[in-house]
Amino acid sequence: MRRLKITGISVAVLFLLFLLLNRIFPLPDRIEYSTIITDDKGEVMHAFLTHDQQWRMKTELAEISPLLRKTIVEKEDKYFYYHPGINPVAMLRALGRNVVNRRRTSGASTITMQVARALEPKRRTYWGKMREMFRALQLEWKYSKDEILQMYLNQVPYGGNIQGVKAASVLYFKKNPDHLSLAEITALSIIPNRPTSLVMGKNNDRIVEERNRWLRRWAKEKVFTDKEISDALAEPLTATRGAVPGFVPQLALKLKKRGGPIVHSTIQLNMQLKLEKLVKDYSRTLALKNIRNAAVIVLDNVTHRVVSYVGSADFRDATDGGQVNGAAAIRQPGSTLKPLLYGLCIDEGLLTPKRVITDVPVNYDGYAPENYDRRFNGYVTMEYALEHSLNIPAVKSLKALGKDRLIRKLTDCDFRQVDKDRRKLGLSMILGGCGATLEELTGLYSIFANDGKYVRPLYVSTDSVGKGVRVLSPAAAFMINETLSKVNRPDFPLNWESTVHLPKIAWKTGTSYGRRDGWSIGYNKRYTVGIWVGNFSGLGIPEISGANVATPLLFTVFNTIDYDDDASWFGKPEDCDVRTVCSETGLPPTDDCTHLVTDYFIPLVSTAKKCDNRQELFVSADEKMTYCRVCLPSAGYKKKWYTVIPPEMKEYFEMNRISYQHIPPHNPACERLFREEAPVVTSPANGSEYLINRKDPEPLLLRCRVSNDVAKVFWYINDKFYKSGEAGAKEFFFPGEGPVKISCTDDKGRNRNVWIRVRYVNL
Repeated sequence: MRRLKITGISVAVLFLLFLLLNRIFPLPDRIEYSTIITDDKGEVMHAFLTHDQQWRMKTELAEISPLLRKTIVEKEDKYFYYHPGINPVAMLRALGRNVVNRRRTSGASTITMQVARALEPKRRTYWGKMREMFRALQLEWKYSKDEILQMYLNQVPYGGNIQGVKAASVLYFKKNPDHLSLAEITALSIIPNRPTSLVMGKNNDRIVEERNRWLRRWAKEKVFTDKEISDALAEPLTATRGAVPGFVPQLALKLKKRGGPIVHSTIQLNMQLKLEKLVKDYSRTLALKNIRNAAVIVLDNVTHRVVSYVGSADFRDATDGGQVNGAAAIRQPGSTLKPLLYGLCIDEGLLTPKRVITDVPVNYDGYAPENYDRRFNGYVTMEYALEHSLNIPAVKSLKALGKDRLIRKLTDCDFRQVDKDRRKLGLSMILGGCGATLEELTGLYSIFANDGKYVRPLYVSTDSVGKGVRVLSPAAAFMINETLSKVNRPDFPLNWESTVHLPKIAWKTGTSYGRRDGWSIGYNKRYTVGIWVGNFSGLGIPEISGANVATPLLFTVFNTIDYDDDASWFGKPEDCDVRTVCSETGLPPTDDCTHLVTDYFIPLVSTAKKCDNRQELFVSADEKMTYCRVCLPSAGYKKKWYTVIPPEMKEYFEMNRISYQHIPPHNPACERLFREEAPVVTSPANGSEYLINRKDPEPLLLRCRVSNDVAKVFWYINDKFYKSGEAGAKEFFFPGEGPVKISCTDDKGRNRNVWIRVRYVNL
């Protein structure tokens, strides 16, 4: 009993001493691993060296196959799962052999002790061996056996700057450790004992000889079956050191910033390799036009995963900035934001696909947008404006909606630069006057394939899919889909003949100011594909347009990843309905509307206002004068229907010499005071400052828009009569310096004032 008591006390003292030393000398178990990026199947597709320039890739527990575990344990430490980190029997046996032979002939290092030595390399002395034993006990105290085996497999040297079984299997056999055969595992297990004399690719015959010796030994010990041994003996060894995979370089650099030894990306490597070659070949065809680069992103609309990411035409092309990530670069988005704008207008009840908008010159406090072809189209429907990517209807729609609402929605869709510049942005943002990336635009367009809901794209498979943000109603998304999926459009690429097997897609193009960027973003139920084409230098090229340089690549990508897909198209959602509208306004018809069409709308949201395009007026018998009820004579008049033409359309008709039905002037003897439809001064712009060359001054243009029943206008400068003229006529004047008040009065007595400031300068 006394001996047992002494033994118990001794064990307790030793244990307490170990705990104290463990606290004083903590285990140095921090290991720096190479950051590796895997594809969606877990295969290594990119890796980065550690700071000490080693390929030290972390082997996960799931990658340690039973065969790998059994082989390593049998060779290195067959009692690994039974000892506490130190094998006393092996130590005594090794000590006896060393004493008999008077030199070190065998060691007694367990796998745990080898891990301790790798964590804290020291010279091999008896004191060093004691340190290893203490560190081995610390390892056993802190980690499980499988975790210690994992640490061993992650640090074992395989020659050169290769450490760990994963780095060795990837560089020598181009596969993950869990796919290694018995022969391959045995060959690798031999190298750490002699890493300088047994070099894979140089000494393969000697490695095979040593490998087979161990295999025959295990055959005698019945460690593996005869079939496993015979297959391993017959397996040739042709491995040589290869290059570390370097696929998806731009995305790999982006994901490396997340930290951690392993980043499991969502990339489908087979698709990625096809698209990388496709983009490279396509960019070569554009090089003759001095267009050097392109970027592509493919997003799976079901899983919300980015399955392909091409940042440039050729990452290794240093002359054209191949290492720039074009998918993440902030560029002007051109017209690519218009589908979102029109969708928001639909949800606000401002528009429906057949609602008519005027495409005529406008001026908003000095901002006068123009269409791409610098022409005007007069009356257009919303769907026509979107199909033809007209600028003026888009600016008008944004003015009606309010830019802040569009900015909020873009911010909800992770447009970082838009959020940063929200106070600087104006109406021009809808034409590309803001910053966006291909990543952001591709994510934005996925909302149309997901009933108007935005879900943040996933780049890492271990990330969870968020709940998403409602950006558009399902009905608005459906209406935009129907418009963007029409093939008979002006932005259909020229000379494109490969549409026979093209899956049905919806797409929108965009061209930035100065023709620096060409965009084309398309989607169907399965994928959303974003395309950017241009130069990283920002050089503008006359041939750059989204339709002619980006859309052909978009179609080719869809033909590659979704060839001849017969998947169903988007169906009409429950919150969308169909109604009959007047084709001249897009509003519900009255009994007087004769041209009717069907249109989609959202019940209780889309406007129920009746068509007001026709107006019945009292006119004189000769139809040269109109009357109101105030001045209506007792006889000598009749009723007649007239088309209501807004002032801007009247000006458009007159500029283009298009005939239209004039409303006769109102009875000049009428005493009614007209308060509505005052003239709109279009030039000069209200609130603007004009700089005039003092040496060679030029006059300013006076111009206005008036209602259909106005024939004459009167101009006043600083409350002094200046000139009268026909409605819509151009007048000119030389203003004085300083603030100038300009007044325009029509022949009905309706007046409009604007203020400008004039400065004379020496130019």
